Amino acid sequence: RLEEFLKKEVDLELSTLPDFEERVIDFSEVEQLMNSINTIPAPCAPVINPQAPNAATGTSLRVCWGLFSDDTVECYQLCYKPVSNELCSDEQTEHTLKVKETYCTITNLLPNTQYEFWVSALNASGISPPSERAVYVTAPSPPTIKSKKIRSCENAALVCWESRDINPVDSYMVEL
Repeated sequence: RLEEFLKKEVDLELSTLPDFEERVIDFSEVEQLMNSINTIPAPCAPVINPQAPNAATGTSLRVCWGLFSDDTVECYQLCYKPVSNELCSDEQTEHTLKVKETYCTITNLLPNTQYEFWVSALNASGISPPSERAVYVTAPSPPTIKSKKIRSCENAALVCWESRDINPVDSYMVEL
């Protein structure tokens, strides 16, 4: 019987058409309310620390900063460039790094050179204003001793050296 039933053509035409109302439901107020609940504000500007003692080598600098608010921060954007009196120098290029921590060690820098640093905080809502700018200085390169000019006698020695730095060095310490 089932086989015979399945072979029959069945006409399933509805006698009346269904009446559906075309309603447009406005969820804008609900959406606004939900967005206001989940929104976090953009963070405040971080505060960059001045250069700490022993935070530099001839080619690297350790830069630290802080965020003095309860802002939610996903990462920081650290920017830096060499300080120069020349206006259109190729070395004036700004560098930008994304950092998760409140510190960063920057490498491959020039010895005895001033660098300007500033930092911004980022979260899902946006980016903070940049911090104040801070100037850090890399350590000078060690001088080269001119061995052909060394002179000595019983009570004294004359040692000459040459700086490999472009910028002047404040002082040298000679250890015996």
